[in-house]
Amino acid sequence: MRGRSAGPVLGVGIAVLDLVYEVAVYPAEDDEVRALAMRRVRGGNVTNSLAVLSQLGHDCRWVGILGDDPAADLILADLADQGIHAREAMRVPGGTTPTSSILLSRGGGSRTIVHFRDLPELSADDFGRVSLDGLAWVHFEGRNPLETARMIRRVREEAPDVPISVELEKSRPGIEALLHGPQLLLASRAFARAGGREDPGDFLEDLLVRSDARLCVVAWGADGAAFLARGGQVQRVPAYVPTRVVDTLGAGDVFNAGVIHGLLQGRPAAEAVVQAVKLAGLKCGHPGIVVERESPPKSD
Repeated sequence: MRGRSAGPVLGVGIAVLDLVYEVAVYPAEDDEVRALAMRRVRGGNVTNSLAVLSQLGHDCRWVGILGDDPAADLILADLADQGIHAREAMRVPGGTTPTSSILLSRGGGSRTIVHFRDLPELSADDFGRVSLDGLAWVHFEGRNPLETARMIRRVREEAPDVPISVELEKSRPGIEALLHGPQLLLASRAFARAGGREDPGDFLEDLLVRSDARLCVVAWGADGAAFLARGGQVQRVPAYVPTRVVDTLGAGDVFNAGVIHGLLQGRPAAEAVVQAVKLAGLKCGHPGIVVERESPPKSD
């Protein structure tokens, strides 16, 4: 599977205003603690992945729904600073941009997220107004499954040579509709466990049978990742552990970007996943979504 790296990567999903509170250790219920630091940043799975891909040298576009509030202005300004085009994003008059309140433990680097959203999801009709000309890749968040499945079908019909990936982060009603059409499925450990799978190999074998993907990948946190290409066998990649775990927020999004980047470069699946694991590990060693100097060079 190889993308056409000369064209842009289109990401379809939500963008969020993240309110990140750093605490010494995660508080117990009913505790009152003082935050050591606080930051307001743009978040969202797909936009995080696009930020990494942009840093790695790819032209990126984002499509999603925002409110018409100051939080949306902050998100759009950040995307512009990252070099991510968002001209096709839709804004809902009177709508409130999705917000996440995040507690980040300095003690262990873990994060707990409380998410608020009252905007409608992007519809297939909305996506029908988005240009598919010249794309190198399309990456979807696995949300709003029935509408997203219609979007995938449109890409397959109108741009059949463009690779499609779907992130399977959470189990949602109707999520099976997204297993047919994408060439690449990027799953989380939480998604696997929601389906009763505690072993990444068992999960990948089942996922490949139920889909028509060419490659299935699952990120397994501190235990690294595993992948299965059609016609092949499950392969596992150990985690890349930084000197100190500082911030795990967005590590999965960095991992997904790393896999896509490797495949866009024409690398074999094994090299792409090894690269992605390293990028995610490096990210856990510092705050924010930034590609470290040790990361692979930008693509041409």
